Amino acid sequence: MKTVRVGTRNSPLAMKQTMIVLDLLKEVYGDFPVEIVPMTTKGDQMLSVSLSKIGGKGLFINEVEQALLAGEIDFAVHSLKDMPAKVADGLTLAAIPERSAPFDCLIFREVGSLAELPLGAKIGTSSLRREFQMKHLRNDIQVESIRGNVGTRLKRMEEQQLDGIVLATAGLKRLDWFGAPTYPYTILTSEQCIPAVGQGALAVECRSEDHEMTDFLKVINDPLTRKLVMEERDFLAMLNGNCDIPIGAFALQEGDEYRFSGFLGDKELKQSFTETVVVQELAGVGRQVAENLLNAMNRESS
Repeated sequence: MKTVRVGTRNSPLAMKQTMIVLDLLKEVYGDFPVEIVPMTTKGDQMLSVSLSKIGGKGLFINEVEQALLAGEIDFAVHSLKDMPAKVADGLTLAAIPERSAPFDCLIFREVGSLAELPLGAKIGTSSLRREFQMKHLRNDIQVESIRGNVGTRLKRMEEQQLDGIVLATAGLKRLDWFGAPTYPYTILTSEQCIPAVGQGALAVECRSEDHEMTDFLKVINDPLTRKLVMEERDFLAMLNGNCDIPIGAFALQEGDEYRFSGFLGDKELKQSFTETVVVQELAGVGRQVAENLLNAMNRESS
């Protein structure tokens, strides 16, 4: 077998996620020759600027996708939440492995709970979705923009004397941070903070025309995860969402039913809108909830 080249962002979490995907493949195929090709994306380089001001989600994957289209790599591993609603022409999501914890984690510098945060507590996040929902939990909270990898954000929490920061639970789990947590934390429920679309899931992407690679990768696809996150991505597509719009969606199977929660914030109105539905059939729910939230927002602004 030829050496398989896999592209990924050059960050500790991205490299760990790539190893998770390779381990899943090796469980099926055994050892095979592989080369990891790490890349620095524009999103990784411009850490002092909010994502909403420099182009949004695609900044974390554009360079990797260009290498994929150019044939420099055979497949790529992304965090699904970093991917725009529409996959780039010529590429396909060959596999979405089983999802890890989709929730957000609030890490505290000193106190041990949300209720113990001081009045006017400063919380670090670069996500408008998290900002809106944190302020809904505590309207006195002050949000400060903070970007970078997990280690960088924890360091900046200390340097900037922030009272806490919000990070994705899945990333912390993959880096084994919970094995020996260095700060108190609480994992926010989806009722407290609806996650980003696809949060906790990995996306394994390859060229659409590369049927051999598509077949090679699809063995690690998890059908339920794919079904749930694709409905969330339909919600995102309906809202034409990116990092400049506060958006969240979370689909979950509960027995024979599905629960779908959607979140939409309006920066001008400084209001947010949420809806949760329980249905027997999931197909089409994401778009319907998105339409309902848009209508609610339009009624409020008229």
